[in-house]
Amino acid sequence: MSAVFSVSSEILGASDVDRALMRISHEIVERNPDLSDVVIVGMQTGGTWIASRLHDNIAKISDAVSVPLGAVDISMYRDDFSLRPIVLSAPTDIPVDLTGRTVVLVDDVLFTGRTVRAALEALNDHGRPRAVQLAVMVDRGHRELPIRPDYVGKNIPTHFSDEVSVGPDGVTVVAASEQQS
Repeated sequence: MSAVFSVSSEILGASDVDRALMRISHEIVERNPDLSDVVIVGMQTGGTWIASRLHDNIAKISDAVSVPLGAVDISMYRDDFSLRPIVLSAPTDIPVDLTGRTVVLVDDVLFTGRTVRAALEALNDHGRPRAVQLAVMVDRGHRELPIRPDYVGKNIPTHFSDEVSVGPDGVTVVAASEQQS
């Protein structure tokens, strides 16, 4: 007989998340000295609050330029919509044409890379960016596509079956384990 137990571990607390977001904000400013062509786009729904925080941090760091902030819903661009129902999470709101701009695409967790692939397709409906940079709070590995983040809050090695939860209050990993009896 076996039983499944869940073990939850807090990896980052609220202050750790704040520090990671401020560090990523500084890295974005350092890598993009001319912020006039930068647009921050959060992926619905997990990346939007992170994108908003990065936007606010960048405004504090470099008050000379206002960086546009947007959000993208990738529901219709997923390659697994035949396996699960399409659930529209929130509307896409990209306030400027992306043609010729550098887009900082933001998500909470980078896992297989399939969500990022869908987001790249969705962005093309709003222009052809000059470059796309990827910012994530957590990179947990297990990539199925050749996608690598430019900015990472925390690399967390996980098992494929683990669940990672990211929010302003912290990052938690829930691991399911079986025990034989």
